[in-house]
Amino acid sequence: MRGSEDRSSVLFSYIRLEDRIAADHPLRAIRSLVDEALAALSGKFTTLYATTGRPSIPPEQLLRATLLQAFFSVRSERQLMEQINYNLLFRWFVGLDIDAAVWDASTFSKNRDRLLEADVAREFLTVLMSLSRVRRLLSSDHFSVDGTMIDAWASMKSFRPRDGSGDPPGPGRNGERDFRAEKRSNETHASTTDPDARLFRKADGQASRLCYLGHALMEHRHALIVDATLTHATGTAEREAALEMIERTRKPGRRVTLAGDKLFDAASFVSALRDRKVTPHIAVNGTVSKLGKVRKTLIDRRTTRHDGYEISLRIRKRIEEAFGWAKTIGGIARLKVRGIARATAAFTFRMIAYNLIRLPKIIEATG
Repeated sequence: MRGSEDRSSVLFSYIRLEDRIAADHPLRAIRSLVDEALAALSGKFTTLYATTGRPSIPPEQLLRATLLQAFFSVRSERQLMEQINYNLLFRWFVGLDIDAAVWDASTFSKNRDRLLEADVAREFLTVLMSLSRVRRLLSSDHFSVDGTMIDAWASMKSFRPRDGSGDPPGPGRNGERDFRAEKRSNETHASTTDPDARLFRKADGQASRLCYLGHALMEHRHALIVDATLTHATGTAEREAALEMIERTRKPGRRVTLAGDKLFDAASFVSALRDRKVTPHIAVNGTVSKLGKVRKTLIDRRTTRHDGYEISLRIRKRIEEAFGWAKTIGGIARLKVRGIARATAAFTFRMIAYNLIRLPKIIEATG
């Protein structure tokens, strides 16, 4: 017998939101990890908010919603609010009741940015990786480091002389601007849209872009990101960030190895690692000059003769998987925020999301 549509609506609903989510849904395991980390950060949240006034959006819900934006490639806060409004899975993960009103997109953005500018993203990553069921998965001896270019939310036309000179773009919404024969550098020019962005190119022959550099430190046992940061784009930023991250991560006085690509094969960096009792598993930059001379390196047989050196060089490439996920799925290839503080938080949260996507399967596989 053919059924008929019943358009009458009931006054009350007796089905819980919890019952709408499948028991084996992947987000259940992820939310368990997230809730455990957020519970450890509760004291931090208390110090960030005043004790009087109108209650704000709970910080736990703000951070869960930010993770959802990375998991599901939601392009904007406005689209995220629309999804939370009608998507029961999103409501459940964030922690909103089925009848609760969804926040205004601008209110959500302001509250979220104020929270993340307090360096909560880095603490969230640190607490997540220190959970007992996660910490046992990590190597404490072997690490890799790398950096990637993150395009700023700024047009090349906004890169104007600091002294206010220079012709503005032509008329119209997207006016023409000719940069030929014009010398531009970070010393003389700055973006009027995002002053923290820097003009930078990764290598000779590549286009210069207004960007930042995102940096990540990966452990070698399961290739999880244990530290992340974002800096101005400079030629030495990757090596400087690597030293800071390895000092923050390793146990005091413990000898560890650090793998990196040829960019890290600089005498000052290798010496700095050895001074810190860090064994440099750095790929040798054997560039040959026009005169036929091979570039000198401090990476010698003391390091390369060990099997661990070759293993590190093979494993270190997995850090690119985190960058690839963050840019394609996480939507961080081009930032949608301005300023280095917000950019750092956005990049760090994509690294957190990458770990969370992988952790439940790793935990299940390792028992």
